[in-house]
Amino acid sequence: MTSAAPASAPGTTSGHARSRLVVPVLAFCGMVVAVMQTLVVPLLPHIPELTGASAGAAGWLVTVTLLTGAVFTPVLGRVGDMYGKRRVLLASLGVLTLGSVLCAVSSDIGVLITGRALQGAALAVIPLGISIIRDELPAERVLPSIALMSSTLGIGAAIGLPLAAVVTENFDWHTMFWASAALGLLDLLLVLWVVPESAVRTRGRFDVPGTLGLAVLLVGVLLAITQGSGWGWTSALTLGLLGASVAVGVVWGWYELRTPSPIMDLRVSARPAVLLTNIAALLIGFSFYANSLVTAQLVQEPTSTGYGLGASIVVSGLCLLPGGLAMVALSPLSARISATYGPRTALAVAAVVMTLGYVVRFFTSHSLWLIVAGATVVACGTAIAYSALPALVMRAVPVSETGSANGLNTLMRSVGQACCSAVVTAVLARVTFVADGRTAPTLHAYLLIFLVAAGAALAALVATLLLPSDRPGRDAPRDGDQPGGTVTVSPPTSAARGNA
Repeated sequence: MTSAAPASAPGTTSGHARSRLVVPVLAFCGMVVAVMQTLVVPLLPHIPELTGASAGAAGWLVTVTLLTGAVFTPVLGRVGDMYGKRRVLLASLGVLTLGSVLCAVSSDIGVLITGRALQGAALAVIPLGISIIRDELPAERVLPSIALMSSTLGIGAAIGLPLAAVVTENFDWHTMFWASAALGLLDLLLVLWVVPESAVRTRGRFDVPGTLGLAVLLVGVLLAITQGSGWGWTSALTLGLLGASVAVGVVWGWYELRTPSPIMDLRVSARPAVLLTNIAALLIGFSFYANSLVTAQLVQEPTSTGYGLGASIVVSGLCLLPGGLAMVALSPLSARISATYGPRTALAVAAVVMTLGYVVRFFTSHSLWLIVAGATVVACGTAIAYSALPALVMRAVPVSETGSANGLNTLMRSVGQACCSAVVTAVLARVTFVADGRTAPTLHAYLLIFLVAAGAALAALVATLLLPSDRPGRDAPRDGDQPGGTVTVSPPTSAARGNA
């Protein structure tokens, strides 16, 4: 295996300058990818009239990104570990750019869904960026850099909603897809110029049967979760999908435990330090997403409901912007907490902060500024959590499995978000009343969601407290002890390693 040589030799002025740009470039890539997750949310109510599609078909513009992101994130993380993280990062950004162009040039719902599927597949950029940071930066810079990279998933989602709302209100709706294509192309050029190829490799054959089994398992479970409300939770289709997914999961797990180079090392994933971290990630993802989903809709509810503020799409999106900015500011603090007290402590603090944020939201749902304050507190907790999670993962897995392990952790956040979307949809659709001739959710529906989200954050706190202690090195396995193959480390070639 070979590594791409840097454009400038280590020690040169140009190489030193570029090494300092590695983290900002990777973080920018992460934010662009995360923005794609919420890009179409303000547009969804208008998609039927703009494309002639049904409301159900329009909903697939969100669902398909979740499905492809869930499938490709752990898979591409593993591919990056085996064949080169920078190479797979570039491929992911190319897929994002292609998907954006498809959406920009067409109003056909089939083409739009295909483009959104490609955009969702690029979610693997975030765990790949974390892996590159671990491989390329000196130890003292790893924690703060990973904290920023991991937080981009929340930062981009929070910033993307108001930006998309502004574009939707003031420009042709295709404009936001042209803008995302331009950002994807810019990301590609920056990565080519700045980011070195990692010298760390995992040898072995790519697990094609395991990848197909994982894809079938994830698609089955997530389809049942995201579409169960519409199909009916006890319908034959929903229960059949869940039953088939369980059957596939049993066979897939049996196969993965016996193959020499699995797509997902279940023995490593079953370690308490990894398993409990992934459970916490799922619960944090659930709690975070409730904040994003509910805030915009709550402030847009008409005043005739007795609690709604009748805000515009733009105003509702801007309510999340302070939270996104707070997440940027807090990622260094999270890294400092992790470095001083351990990432377990940082994650526990995050879960407490998120719970307190929902307590604030429960009692302050009639004032715009207090709604913004509560949403920002939840976002602050999310920033600390998303920064601590990859640090916990990396303490517990070999360096050669960083990409696939962080891909799994990112996947668990996405599953949490899917579960949250299903719960929010069900509650807002069933706890309703008639106000001024239209059916609307009651205030109690929103308050119930806040309680459920707070409960998820508390459950994440329990999972965190059950994690092994933060004693250095306790859970860090040697690179040779995993069954998934051996590790190849080429001589360091990157300017980043020598000059960062």
